[in-house]
Amino acid sequence: MPPKTHIIKINLPGGIVSAGDLLAILDAAENADVEHLQFGNRQQILFTVADEKKRCLQQQLASADIIYELSADVNPNIVSSYVTEDVFEHANWLREGVYKDILDLFDYRPQLKINLIDNNQTFIPFFSGNLNFIASDTNNYWYLYVRFPKTNSLYCWPSLVYSEDIPSLSSAIERVVFAHQHKFYDQPSADGALLYGLVSATGGSFVLQPITVPLKVPAFTLPYYEGFNRYGNKLWLGIYRRDELFSVAFLKDLCKICLKTRIGQLYTTPWKSIIIKGIELSDRGLWDTALCKHRINVRHAANELNWQVEDLCEQGLALKHELVRQFNEEDVRTFHLCFAIKTQPKTGLFGSIVIRSQQHNPNQIGLREEQFEILHTRDFNPNSKDFISFRQKVNRESLSWYLVQLCNQFYELQTSDDPGLGTFYAEEPAPEPAEGPAAPMLYQCTRCLTIYDQTYGDELNEVAPGTPFEAIANYTCPTCEAPKDAFVMVAAASQSA
Repeated sequence: MPPKTHIIKINLPGGIVSAGDLLAILDAAENADVEHLQFGNRQQILFTVADEKKRCLQQQLASADIIYELSADVNPNIVSSYVTEDVFEHANWLREGVYKDILDLFDYRPQLKINLIDNNQTFIPFFSGNLNFIASDTNNYWYLYVRFPKTNSLYCWPSLVYSEDIPSLSSAIERVVFAHQHKFYDQPSADGALLYGLVSATGGSFVLQPITVPLKVPAFTLPYYEGFNRYGNKLWLGIYRRDELFSVAFLKDLCKICLKTRIGQLYTTPWKSIIIKGIELSDRGLWDTALCKHRINVRHAANELNWQVEDLCEQGLALKHELVRQFNEEDVRTFHLCFAIKTQPKTGLFGSIVIRSQQHNPNQIGLREEQFEILHTRDFNPNSKDFISFRQKVNRESLSWYLVQLCNQFYELQTSDDPGLGTFYAEEPAPEPAEGPAAPMLYQCTRCLTIYDQTYGDELNEVAPGTPFEAIANYTCPTCEAPKDAFVMVAAASQSA
């Protein structure tokens, strides 16, 4: 019988950890004979400790005021896009102080997944949380998209939310959700308007503003997030590990360099990597020495960096390595795409293409053959929750072949004359159309962001191509079943979605 072990999870709110706190965590782990740790999809720390070392570890973490969970995940980490500031994008008003002020106001430990996301970046998923606060163009006001727990159902809160109200509103929503689980928890048909009414009835005083412009999610691109990179007169360093394991000794050296060079914080990412910002050009030699000492490689292929795998999932990680190797052998282009491997149902991973494990069925000789379903979002944007099944019951040996076909399909759509994907993902601006009749308008669901384009109609609702939105009676969203009045006009059909 293998020795008993326990999983330790330590949340890093916003994906931010001070060098001193991380060093205290690493010292405690090292004293408990932990050699490696991992970073999770929600920017948290994960590692395994032997049963006989558990008490020692707990005592040292408690003495350092480090909050942790033991073989549990009751309190998911608060995810933020703070890591992207300056290195991947420059926010208009959402700066370090705003993130930290919001995080400091959380006086409870959330049980719902909360995301704080800038609307200009695509490095951090927009809708992987249950409460997805997305910055608007109005200073200190946010869109709120509620993704009901254990579902892909999205509801757009009817008002913008003020920054300082995010913690108290999150708490009010959480209390209502757990008090009415039969209505809102693991219920794909959950009623967002009912949730809004119940929260409003609690009597909380919130500063709200009306939504005058619907959220427009940018087209997905994944920035290259590892290696040394220059910004301004400084460097940032991203570190990715193929096996997801970071040695305690290596991370301790990183913390010591941070403290020596007065870098206060490190940042974790949903791609299970870490980023150090603010490195002086004159200090690069220190970081190079640490990378050499621990044999850390950087500059992996982009095909390897755009994958999401469940936390602590050896099966999913092994499949990822196998598929990445096959993609590299066939020189498959995956720019603008990202992939997720799901071995368990209802794990909120982020991907434009999803490989989902299906129930294993006995074959004719009594063995069990692993089978998968391949899905993709309707527009190949990983922030969408509108999935289409591409193939079902695919055996492991055929997965790579079908995935290559799906990638090719994506690029054929991108480069075709199709006015949807071709313009949505165009890397060069589309030429201005010749003068002629005005293009029909697009209509977008404010709850789940589904687009109605009269050019294509709506097959699920039996609406023929060419049917104007105004001419449809009793229309409901094909994704979330929102009524027709939940749709707003967003753009001409000849423009980018």
